[in-house]
This record gives sequence, C-alpha cells and structure tokens, in this order.
Amino acid sequence: MLNGLDIEGDSLLHRMPVRGKLIALFVAAIGLFLTAELRLLVPALVLSAALYLSTGIGAGEAFRRVRFVLFTVLLVAGANYLFHSLHEALAVFCRLSTLVLLAAAVTATTGISAFMDEITRLLTPLERFGFVRAADVSLAVGLVIRFVPEIFARYGEIADAHKARGLPVRPLTTLVPLIILTLKDADTIAMAIDARGFRRH
Repeated sequence: MLNGLDIEGDSLLHRMPVRGKLIALFVAAIGLFLTAELRLLVPALVLSAALYLSTGIGAGEAFRRVRFVLFTVLLVAGANYLFHSLHEALAVFCRLSTLVLLAAAVTATTGISAFMDEITRLLTPLERFGFVRAADVSLAVGLVIRFVPEIFARYGEIADAHKARGLPVRPLTTLVPLIILTLKDADTIAMAIDARGFRRH
C-alpha cells in the first residue's frame, strides 16, 4: 500500500500537538456553521488555503488531494443555489471548503499512529461507561485515513487503463470499478483484522 497522507515538515501545524489540532478543528467547524456572513466566511476560506499550503505541500499535490471532495462541495453549493439563493450557495461553498482544507492540513501534518493514539486517549473515558470501544474507533479512523491515498491510486490506474484503450474517462465508467476494488480491499482488511483477533480484545 502507499504511504499515508502526512508529509514531513517543520511548520506551525507540524509542531502543534495532535490534541490541539483536533480541538481547533472541532471549534472551527462549530464556528463555521454558526455564521452565514460572507465577510467572515470568505476570509476564513483564504486563511485555510494559506494554512494548508504552509504545510509545505505543493499546490498541485494539495489540489489533487482535495479535488474530489471539493467537487462534491460544489455540487452541494449548486443544489443550494437552485433551491435557495446565491448567498446561501456561496455560504455553503465557503463553509464546507474551509472545513475540507483545514482537515486536509491536519492530516498532512499528523501521522496515522499519532491520530490513532490520540483518539484512543480521548475516547477512553467514554469506554469506561460502555459507550464506545476506543481501540476500535481509532482503528477505524486510521484505516479511513490510510485508505485515502490508496483510493486515489486506484482511480489513477483505472483512468490510465481507460486512456490506454482509447476510452473517455467518465465518472460512471470509473466509479463502478473503483467502488468494487475498494470493497474488495475492505473485505481483505476485515478478514486480516478478524484473523488477528483485534476485535475480540
């Protein structure tokens, strides 16, 4: 499998504790959904983009990592324009795009193991009351983060196969095999987890 989404660097986010980044992301998400003022949301979007690029990731790689999510955000904004108003559409686009870029900045500056350890520590008090199993949740989050670059690689392989055969790269012709391959990988990972007895501990 490919490397994770984190990159080496010495930026402010790289030096920031994992717990601080997660709390800041949570607070930012709440703040973004409490306002619909474009005079606040637009600067927030610009600042989040600058923060994302400050991690040392190149502009091309930065866009490649978030393009699919931003395309979904654009569709959601378009739906809000059709059923509500232009102001609402712009607010939704700025709000969700800012959150996507902030989350991307956090994942680019935090290793998977650090994510999993911190999530386990944060959820341990809830585990004592029987609400969750901290290790299971952290493992699930780690697998999701770990599979993101793998899914991107799968999509690139499918697109290259289409181009080699002279076929146009269309969403419907690429998403179906991508979903099938992703589900097969998920089944393989699940069997490996069960074989090692992780979910029985």
